[in-house]
Amino acid sequence: MTAPISPADGEYAEYIAHDEFRNGLPHGRFRVIVNPELARRFVAARLHLTAVTLALIGPGIALALTGHALPGALLVALGVVLRRLVRWQASKILLQLATRQPGAYHDATSQGVMEVRRAG
Repeated sequence: MTAPISPADGEYAEYIAHDEFRNGLPHGRFRVIVNPELARRFVAARLHLTAVTLALIGPGIALALTGHALPGALLVALGVVLRRLVRWQASKILLQLATRQPGAYHDATSQGVMEVRRAG
């Protein structure tokens, strides 16, 4: 089965099943191309990053306002650092998700976030 890369180009890439990808990637059988901007959005959505950071920052602000400035500031800083760290490492996180979760692999390849080609 083939999936179009770009309809305007007329190029087609072979669809690679998740099991074949997961087993062949450590052996260097595939070349993975990740769109970094799309990967940031995809990973943030897949990991529910906004909800997680709000769950850290919200109570942190509440603690700071109630007189517990240090624990509050630590929670806010943890939320901000976590968000930046995940977005900075999004391509690596995407690859980990794709090798472990068939749904993540399918979504990433079908949405153009990640392209998998046979090596050589």
